[in-house]
Amino acid sequence: MPYHMRRMDKEIKDHEKLEKILRETRYVTIAMCRDNVPYLVTLSHSYNKTEGCLYFHCASEGKKLDFMKANPPVWGQALIDHGYNEGKCSHLYVSAMFKGRVEFVEDPYEKKKILGYMVRHQEKNPEPTLSSPTGMANVGEMGKTIVGRIIIEELTGKKSAEIDF
Repeated sequence: MPYHMRRMDKEIKDHEKLEKILRETRYVTIAMCRDNVPYLVTLSHSYNKTEGCLYFHCASEGKKLDFMKANPPVWGQALIDHGYNEGKCSHLYVSAMFKGRVEFVEDPYEKKKILGYMVRHQEKNPEPTLSSPTGMANVGEMGKTIVGRIIIEELTGKKSAEIDF
């Protein structure tokens, strides 16, 4: 059963604005579950509007990877924090929440392309990292890197009334 937003005055209905949050933030927090046990993790990411997905990378082993492989559906949030609204007992924020499913990328050339998107999103000066012989330039190393995408199936958002977004 879908829920409605209780504070509709705070709802962000414009899909372009919701995507803007995903483009502007550098991190998302992802909730997942395995065997009825919840787990929460923050990931660096980049957003691909054309594919409607978030890209991420991670180590080739670990709890996060185990949870995602066992149960690919996730729920996530991207937050732009404008701080506490002093004297008003409120917090100033813009957020996008999403439901999605995790897929893993196997092709080394596609991994390199996706990691390039991520470097361009995270780095102020991405070119040295992209052209480094020990980093992004070596397609052969892509086999060791885990790259995933979260296909976004639902995207909603909220903001404080005081924020013009």
